[in-house]
Order: sequence, then C-alpha cells, then structure tokens
Amino acid sequence: MRRYTALIGLALLFVTHFAFAGGAGSYPSLRDSKDPGLQRALEERLSGLGLAKAVADKRLSVALVDITDPNKPRLAAVNGDEMKYAASLPKIAILLGAFVEIEDGEMALDEATRDSLTRMVRKSSNIEATRMLNKVGKERLLQILQSPRFKLYDPANNGGLWVGKEYGKSPAYLRDPLHNLSHGATAIQTARFFYLLETGRLVDPALTAEMKEMLSHPAINHKFVKGLRSRPGVKIYRKSGTWSRWHADGAIVEDGKYKFIVVGLAESAKGGEWLSKMVAPLHDLIVPVRVAGLQDEEPAAVN
Repeated sequence: MRRYTALIGLALLFVTHFAFAGGAGSYPSLRDSKDPGLQRALEERLSGLGLAKAVADKRLSVALVDITDPNKPRLAAVNGDEMKYAASLPKIAILLGAFVEIEDGEMALDEATRDSLTRMVRKSSNIEATRMLNKVGKERLLQILQSPRFKLYDPANNGGLWVGKEYGKSPAYLRDPLHNLSHGATAIQTARFFYLLETGRLVDPALTAEMKEMLSHPAINHKFVKGLRSRPGVKIYRKSGTWSRWHADGAIVEDGKYKFIVVGLAESAKGGEWLSKMVAPLHDLIVPVRVAGLQDEEPAAVN
C-alpha cells in the first residue's frame, strides 16, 4: 500500500511538472489555432491603416491571439514566421533563462536578482540584460531556447527567439544559424512565449507570477503602450525593442474579461509609429467597442 501511494505521489509530481513546464497539457498548439475570421479582420485592419505594402514587402510582421478562453486560442498572423532583428525584445528570452535556472535551483531569486531582471524588462537596461545573460550563461540560454521543452527557437519553423550577443558594444558570440542575427525573433514564437507564460507552462505558478509582475508597469511609454492610451483600463505585460530602423513590441493585454496577445516586428524608420497606430484597432477586434449609453457592440471578428 505504501509503495502504491508513493507511486501515485510520483505520478502526480510528474504530471504537475509537465503541466507547468512546457508540456502540452490540455492546451492546443497556437499553430493549430488559426482563425479564418480573425485572419481576415487582421488583414483588413492593417490594410485600412495603410500598412498593406509593409506587410507585402515583409517589413511588418504581426501576430494577434485571442486568449480570452486560453483553452481555445484564436490566432491570426501576417509574416508570422519571418525572422527579424528584434533589438531588446529578446530580453524576454534572458528572463525565461533566469527563471528556468531559478526553478532548477541554479540561481537564487534574491532582491538583487529580482531588481536586475525588473530593470532589464521595464526599463530595458542593457547593463542588467548583459549581467543576467552572463549569470544564466550564454550557451545555457541557447540550450533552453532550443530545448524540446520550449522550442522557442526552432529551425523547423524558421527560427524564433535568439540571443547571440551581449547588450552592448561587444561582438556577437553566436549568431542564429538560419539568418545570422544577433538578437532575433519571429512574431509567432514571441506570441508562443506569452501564451506559454499565461497558461503556466514556462515555470511553476509562483515563478510565473513573478515573471508577469516584471513585465507589468512598463517604464517606456511608446509603441503599444502609447497606442493603448486611448483604451483606458487595459493592463499590459510587455517587452519592446528599438535599434536604428528596427522596432519590436510584444505583450499580453487584459481588458476586463478579455485577454489577448499582440506582437509586432517592423523594419522601417516609421516602425514605431506603425506599432502605435495599429494596436488599438487590433484591440477592438478582440474587445467589444464601448458605446456610451448603449450595450457594448460585439468585436469585429468573432468567428
């Protein structure tokens, strides 16, 4: 009887670890969750904003995922697997690497580490990003990103999140093997990061809450943060990136009972403006439009 009880305990421990550490669990793959109605609406909105040519030229990549019901995500994307230089957005990969090492007992989440990670995310500190990258280990981080557990960089899907250079003037130590980028991302793999985070499949629940707290209260008010000022009451958990003509942003956005992931990667001097002006219209594809004195209208894409 004792042996049977012990085996049951081990099985439960395994299932719990699997559910919270990147296992499939009951959640579907985002790639298997494409929604034709949302896809049409996304393309129409981007075209209406004058961004159709940027999409056609592959200078703009966007992923939009309705996760109001996390068990039934709805994905729409343009150039979703197009690998782009993403500046500081891949600091979320360093954040993940740190929390994997914390979960494994290889790092301590002491106040110094917590403060360093928070400054890296909210203020996009290059000093703290480099500090945390070296604390995790450069090779170790790339192992984590490419591991079967996460597959956040996956050659079968044209890459994904990649950190092959410190955030500073030092040269790249290992560029990504497909596109020779030092700091790269795709829109869908970035969206996967946020979906795995939101559904508790990156690290355990307590550490998941710590990660989300660090991603909240962004200190840089541009791109998605600027664009969502016209939608009062939203909560945003995000990481952005800017360098030269490359602009990136990725976020979980909560508005009442509605929740979605939005990612934008742009290659243009006007890329930051593109991301700012598109995010509120994309918000309205998921969240009903509020009309004063009237019942909320339904979102534009509900199929």
